[in-house]
Amino acid sequence: MPDALPRLDQMGLDAIVLDLDGVITDTASVHATAWKALFDGYLQSEAARTGEPFVPFDLDRDYIAYVDGKPRYDGVQSFLESRGIHLDRGGSDDPPDAPTVCGLGNRKNLLFTEVIHTDGPTVFDGSVRLIEHLRGLGLKTAVVSSSKNCQLVLEAAGLLHLFDTMVDGNYAEANGLPGKPNPDTFVRGCELIGVTPQNTAAFEDAIVGVEACRAGNFKLVVGVDRGVGRQALIDGGADVVVGDLGEFDLG
Repeated sequence: MPDALPRLDQMGLDAIVLDLDGVITDTASVHATAWKALFDGYLQSEAARTGEPFVPFDLDRDYIAYVDGKPRYDGVQSFLESRGIHLDRGGSDDPPDAPTVCGLGNRKNLLFTEVIHTDGPTVFDGSVRLIEHLRGLGLKTAVVSSSKNCQLVLEAAGLLHLFDTMVDGNYAEANGLPGKPNPDTFVRGCELIGVTPQNTAAFEDAIVGVEACRAGNFKLVVGVDRGVGRQALIDGGADVVVGDLGEFDLG
């Protein structure tokens, strides 16, 4: 825990914007498991087809380097290209067995939603307490996520009511907003609730997310270290890093 975390209720903030996976809910671990199941299955089939050795998807290295925080199809393409595999992009309506980037992305989404429907998401209680506290003080709140399952997860967790607006993967695609590390989705979240980044605190656990918030000129960028590493988040542009949002003093 940092020596001196700022008092969020004494910073003159108008709002907070938060990433979902890894900040509010522990769905990042579900995403990571789904990604590994997807890529290992695909890589095994490719190894059998080409005769090349099977090198599995590495959750510690590959997930953080190529997938974490990115829109789903960009994550697929980024990882495959790291292995020298180039597929047609395809379209968002590709079936999950299509040999395209979008087809693989849609297959991963099936794996993810099966777990959410079966087990439900795990919620970080410290995050919920902080959001409730700041809303009680009159701050506006927005959730910004690359995931197209943001509403599904929030509804399953019973948390949808805590946010004044939501900018998720569906909204970004429909409105032509580039994903992280571009700041556009975070800035749009502010616009939708009538605030500016300069009076808003942003919370992210992914390096590309922290980079996006820094590029958006947010008043405070909070990195949430769920395993990426404190220094990596600071290098990405975080002003402070916490292991859990429950570390902030609520007064």
